[in-house]
Amino acid sequence: MADYKAPLRDMRFVLNEVFEADKLWSSLAGLQGAVDTETAEAILEECGKIASQVLAPLNRNGDEVGSTWKDGAVTAAPGFKEAYQTYVEAGLNGLGGNPEFGGMGMPKTLVGQIEEMVQGANMSFGLAPMLTAGACLSLNAHGSQELKEKYLPNMYSGVWSGAMDLTEPHAGTDLGIIRTKAEPQADGSYNVTGTKIFITWGEHDMAENIIHLVLAKLPDAPAGPKGISLFLVPKFLVNDDGSLGERNTMSCGSIEHKMGIKGSATCVMNFDGAKGWLVGEENKGLACMFTMMNYERLGVGIQGIGAAEASYQNAVAYARDRIQSRAPTGAVAKDKAADPIIVHPDVRRMLLTMKAFNEGGRAFSTYVGVWLDKAKFTDNEEERKHAEGMLALLTPVAKAFLTDNALESAIAGQQVFGGHGFIREWGQEQHVRDIRITQIYEGTNGIQALDLIGRKVVASNGALYRLFEQDVNDFIAAQAGNDSLSEFIEPLKAALENLNDLTQWVMDQAANNPNEIGAASVEYLQVFGYTALAYMWAKMAAVALPNVADSFYQGKVATARFYVKRLLPRYIGLTAAIKGGADPLFELDEELFETA
Repeated sequence: MADYKAPLRDMRFVLNEVFEADKLWSSLAGLQGAVDTETAEAILEECGKIASQVLAPLNRNGDEVGSTWKDGAVTAAPGFKEAYQTYVEAGLNGLGGNPEFGGMGMPKTLVGQIEEMVQGANMSFGLAPMLTAGACLSLNAHGSQELKEKYLPNMYSGVWSGAMDLTEPHAGTDLGIIRTKAEPQADGSYNVTGTKIFITWGEHDMAENIIHLVLAKLPDAPAGPKGISLFLVPKFLVNDDGSLGERNTMSCGSIEHKMGIKGSATCVMNFDGAKGWLVGEENKGLACMFTMMNYERLGVGIQGIGAAEASYQNAVAYARDRIQSRAPTGAVAKDKAADPIIVHPDVRRMLLTMKAFNEGGRAFSTYVGVWLDKAKFTDNEEERKHAEGMLALLTPVAKAFLTDNALESAIAGQQVFGGHGFIREWGQEQHVRDIRITQIYEGTNGIQALDLIGRKVVASNGALYRLFEQDVNDFIAAQAGNDSLSEFIEPLKAALENLNDLTQWVMDQAANNPNEIGAASVEYLQVFGYTALAYMWAKMAAVALPNVADSFYQGKVATARFYVKRLLPRYIGLTAAIKGGADPLFELDEELFETA
């Protein structure tokens, strides 16, 4: 099994050359003086070392041993606690945090690269800082000054970790039917009672305290999602001087036995009148949660890229070493009994599919990060609104398309190994199992697709979609006269024209049949995603083509060609499937879904 190596060269290419991060950062009022290329490079290098040398070696053991539960206490997998200390002592835990409370205030375009390295090295471990960052985002945006001063510094430093407690046994996507209750107390606190499931790192021994953000309902709350409030509920109560007090009346009832990410503790959390404090306004809990959703859903897409990158590195090393049969054009390794399998067309197809999706996904996740940075750090209200519109549109694509591609890539990486890919010791089957959850949590990919076409495209009458269309058209116009790029621009034009027509077709059909939105949603997101990656590959090719004397840029151009010729055409069949309409989904009577 190949050792994981942080893909720093490609990250530098995406950040510095494709998106010109230094210019972006210096143009945003909230980032001026906070970060530059040299600072970013130092952070990337340090994280790359920790990811490759500390986190990656623990990945397999985390899968095989996992977190363990006994009498309500959870012990992290061997080595995780020490790795956590290394990670937080390096200052990586609070990179994106508010500097007022001890965070570093770094942009998402940079933080996203750090997240990818951590997730690629060890996804189970990476979930811990990821959940803490999400809790910090909501607390920083909506918590009172007192709560922020009391909790954020220790969360940014990693002394305390965070957890998000949303889901209940009977309520997954439909949070409006949660049953957890919060009773107001005379001192301004609340007693929180209920059970939450699927709580990632809800209990563990890596940090001194765990700060839970819990969705619950007040006694007089309205029915449905409009009656949800958000509460901060610490594992240990915090005294006025900042020291830890008594254990709160909450406990971990068990941890789940899962298909993948076994190194992370997925907890059942029981709250028995646990003391908590309101975050934000009463009955506005979902709004508080959605503050961090753009970041978290992009983060899940980045998880997929990271793990798929690890699978790719493993597959390439194996394909260069494993010898089987001769190349179709004749012997290549004439001194050996057979040629390395990397000479075979189908192995090339699998490896290039992985490479194209991983590198295209890295560019796309950074592109979404650009809009997050503009929305957060600009002082121009028009620019902020534009960025927020782009984020609303692109976030479901980043979460769903990138994770769907990640699973396809990991399966291809497993397939490269043949029978050995099915054997645990080679590591490939773990990537398949780990990545599978990324299509499910933080809102299933089906829900992301409904969000894209229903809430973002149709509900805005196409206005949000036109923001993306204009951005792509601006790039195409800027390349007018660049004949060397036409082999990438023309396929992008065709894909965008198809997406324009398809978007209007779905809106027209939905006006007469509400089922058309759901029927088209998954394939529509895929068509959107393939078009978006064509845009990313055209942007990368524009940078690489003038520099093809260098082998790195040669690889970029060759992969861009593979993408537009072998992967992008998938949108044609997906478009035809959408135009098959909703009727075939409902022609079969429910009674005819027989099971025997």
